[in-house]
Parts: sequence; C-alpha cells; structure tokens
Amino acid sequence: MPTSFIDAHVRLETHPSHRSAVVATLAGTARHIAHAHLSVRGFERVDEHTLVMARIDHEEPYWAERAAQALTAEGISTEITPGLREAIDKEWTWADYPMPWCTRQEIREVSDEAQKIYDDIRHGRLVVHAHDGRTMVAVGSYRDGSSIALHGENHLRTIAETFDSPADALAAFERLHGDTMRPGPAPMTDVERQAAEARSSLHSPNPLEPEPAVQRTEMVPAYAADPADHDAALDEFVAEHDDWEKWRTWSDDTTHLIHESQTLRAELAHETDPRATAWTFAAYETPVSDRMWHLTLTSSTPAPVLKTLLSRLAEGDAWETAIGSPTTEKTVTEATRPLTDAGWKHTIEGQWIRWETTPGDAGVQFDAFAAQNPSTLPTWTLWAGSSIDRPTWALHASPYTPAPLLASLTEELAHGTGTRTKPTVPHKPAQLKATPPGLPQATTPHAANRSL
Repeated sequence: MPTSFIDAHVRLETHPSHRSAVVATLAGTARHIAHAHLSVRGFERVDEHTLVMARIDHEEPYWAERAAQALTAEGISTEITPGLREAIDKEWTWADYPMPWCTRQEIREVSDEAQKIYDDIRHGRLVVHAHDGRTMVAVGSYRDGSSIALHGENHLRTIAETFDSPADALAAFERLHGDTMRPGPAPMTDVERQAAEARSSLHSPNPLEPEPAVQRTEMVPAYAADPADHDAALDEFVAEHDDWEKWRTWSDDTTHLIHESQTLRAELAHETDPRATAWTFAAYETPVSDRMWHLTLTSSTPAPVLKTLLSRLAEGDAWETAIGSPTTEKTVTEATRPLTDAGWKHTIEGQWIRWETTPGDAGVQFDAFAAQNPSTLPTWTLWAGSSIDRPTWALHASPYTPAPLLASLTEELAHGTGTRTKPTVPHKPAQLKATPPGLPQATTPHAANRSL
C-alpha cells in the first residue's frame, strides 16, 4: 500500500475514433508522476494532460487495466469509464488464429512480444536493413545488440533467427530472398497505420492549425470505392428478399443469413479488422450435404462489389453447380472474359494465372493447383491494393464456385464504378495576434499539420 496520497488523477477511456485504443487524461499538481508511470506502460504523450495507448494487437483495454492497477497501488487516483470497463470485461479471440492451441494469456504473450518488436522498429532501437514484401520477412539489427531475422506481421511478428553481425544476417537473407529483396523496412500495414493515426489524431485546438478537413466525393473504379456498410447492406438485403431469413448469434458478434431452401448460407462477422474476413458464403447440394463451394470477403471490400455479389445470389439459382465438377479452361475463360475485354494484363507464373490492371492496383488470380487439388488454399482471389500479398481488400473463392457468379464480380471490377470520399484541407494562413506597442514581437512556430 502507498504511504502517502499523490495529487494526481488519471481518467482512462476509449479513444473517440479508434476501436481499441485508450486515452489517459491527467489532472493534479503531481500529474507528472502519473505521466511517468503511464509512459513506461505503453502510453505515449499527446500533450501535457493527455496520453494515448494504441497497440497493434488490439489489447489496449487489458493493458490499460494493468496500468490502472499499478497507478492505484502507487496512490494515484484512477478512473475507468464505463465504456472502457465494458471493453476490458469483453472476451474475444483472433479469427483464424494460427496457433489455436494457445490460451488467451499465451496469445497475449505472443502478441506482446510482437508489440515490443514493432515499438523497437518505430523508435529506432531496431534498424531494419531489408524486407521481402511478398512473404513479410525482414532482417535487421539492434543498435546495441545482435542482428535478427523477422517473420510475420502485426501481432504475429516473431524473431525467427539471430546472427552475430549485420553482415551475416544480410548474407543469409539474400541467400533465401535475393530475388525479391528490398532495402529498408516494409511499408506500414493497415493495423500499424491505424495505430499511428490513433496516436496523432488527438490534439488541442490551435488557431494556427489549418481548417478542419472536409469530405469530397469522387468517382473511382468499383474496386477502389469506399468500403461497404456491411450491417446496412445485410438489413437492406433481408428487407428486399423475403426468401432469406437472418438471425444473430447469442454473443452478437455474428449474423447468419439462410435461404429458405437451406442450401445457401452466409455469415457476417461484425466489427472486424479491415483485412479480416467479414462475410463467408457457403453453398450445399442439399440442406444436410457437404459444402459444394464457398467464398469470403474482407471487411474493407468496396460497396459496389458486395452489392453485385448479393444481387447475383438473390437471383435464385445463381449458386447452383454440379458437385464434383472440375474447373475447366472453359469455366476460367467464362469467369474472366470481362477482364480480357477490358484489356487487363494477363500473365502465367507456374500454377498461377493472373489478370491485373495496367497500374497493378487490382487483379484476379486463379490457382490451377488448388483447383485440381482442393485444399485450404483459395482457387480464386479477387483483390485491390498495393499487391495481392498486401491487398486493401480481398475476395477468396473455392473450387466449383459458379463461373457466372465469378463473371458478375469480374465484370464489376473491370467496368463498374463507385464513390470514394477524400478529405481535403482548405488553406488558411496563420494569423498572429498583434503585439502591443513597445513590446518585442513574439515568434510563434506554426503547429504541425496533423490532418490525416
């Protein structure tokens, strides 16, 4: 127990625009003591009274509670808002976590090690020499220690191997990844970018700042449109098609859609990460038979693509296909004809057949091996973003997915359009207050433009 009371108060609450980040607001004459305690527990300074914790594993509520316990033990008054308390008490798991044997605490330990690596890179303690964008491996050196090889990204990044020197590390990396080796660290992932935005989006109003950003809508290709509002799309679909019924799971985390025939079913996972699976569709020959085919959509899938998919599935027989019928050259040609007609670049690399836009910002991939040897690998991948390995969104489809359904989706990619909101910041020259006569003119630096 603390021996004396410290004149400091900390209020912990959820971030106003980031779903898992935590904001700490400090008050009291000894708030600098609370500031120091929070800084060593993952919070970062925004201003004199405010700190933010934004992690890449979305475990901020858990670590915020640990910080609150430590502050209380030191005699610092700590308040946890009801919203944050609800987030702390809510148990959840990563979808498709690659180590399902881990307990929740073990998962936290793994992701915390990944967080430490991320923080070391971000703060310059770990210098990344090179990376391979395709497989998300990298090699780097600690400024005061060994050199290491890294594997994975976000909450799954781990140290795969250690070396005695940067030269040894780079030689090993070049031997394994020389064909795709790129200098420096890999680009930020979506999760890392969101964490950075959470840390930089809170600041005190300043008359020298530019005017707030305003939204401007522009027409773009369908694959580059704004993400769909999945909940709204689901409700609209059910309202328009009485042959479909929806029900929500007891945990409220997912909603299921079932056709009256019981042979087509869909599941929507709510509040997923942008690159995580939101929708899963599955078709069956009979209500009790094995699954014929399935496809998945990530939560950042554009609205026009989701609308096309739902519209096609509502046509009644759109999902019917002969079970066990192999994917043939004819079905591949039928499914991709819109891309060929639109002049998308066509390449063949081993088992993969690809169609991409000229800028390379969207594409379709057919995996011939997966088509003939059904496995967990998707046969079809529709994507948009920097590359197929780092997509902004992706759709994955299994063997036997009907060619007409795929053709409708590729038609939307090739010729469809949608809208995208783009923030614009009007220019506003800084205005300095006039200085009374006889006093020296103060020089006030312009505040950094933090608009995102």
